Amino acid sequence: MRNNVLTKGTDCRDQFQSAYENRYTWPKGFAGYKGKCSFKQGVQKFLGNFELGKDFKATISSIEDESIQKIISSQLWEVAIHRVNCPFEQVHGQNTFTIGDTNLVGMEVLVGGKNSGDRYRIKNNIVTMVYRNIHGSIFNIFTKTVTSTANGYISNIYTSQSTCPTTGKPLIGKKTISDVFIPLEDEGPWVLSERVIETSPFNNIPASMQSFYFFDLNKFD
Repeated sequence: MRNNVLTKGTDCRDQFQSAYENRYTWPKGFAGYKGKCSFKQGVQKFLGNFELGKDFKATISSIEDESIQKIISSQLWEVAIHRVNCPFEQVHGQNTFTIGDTNLVGMEVLVGGKNSGDRYRIKNNIVTMVYRNIHGSIFNIFTKTVTSTANGYISNIYTSQSTCPTTGKPLIGKKTISDVFIPLEDEGPWVLSERVIETSPFNNIPASMQSFYFFDLNKFD
């Protein structure tokens, strides 16, 4: 039996696993959905259709600009990969989890093993902070608010910052993402209906805002 005393330096695998499994994921057998989409940035505005199939890869139609197609599809894909139910042991089976410090964001979870150096924070059975080294960049994500469903929570306002793992300096402008999720039916599946991404100025790059809307939504049988 693992140590249940939550003090610095002790094992917290059970607590982290509970928060991990408390995230909302799509039910097994969900074949995807389709609808209309719009994208706005500055004076540019595009309207089209989308399909997100059972492989959770998005197809955008009625928008000729391929770069805009990629921008929209990348957001749908990003949401989809967080809705797929991947068993905890499959993702974290080769990791260890130890308690670090505790602050207003939550209890720090220090990762050892395969993903050594990664860190998380958890509070009220929610993952409130993610610190991961992905392809040589540090991604630091802070969850501000969540949407509660009968089957777990979905982060709906959060910040994301990419930094250099050596110097800790930002590599791009800080992003603030605000999402709205709705159920396709009374009990779900819950899907993205609106996303606004605000990016802070960085070096010579000015601040920007991108708005995505997904509507007239229907799931595939």
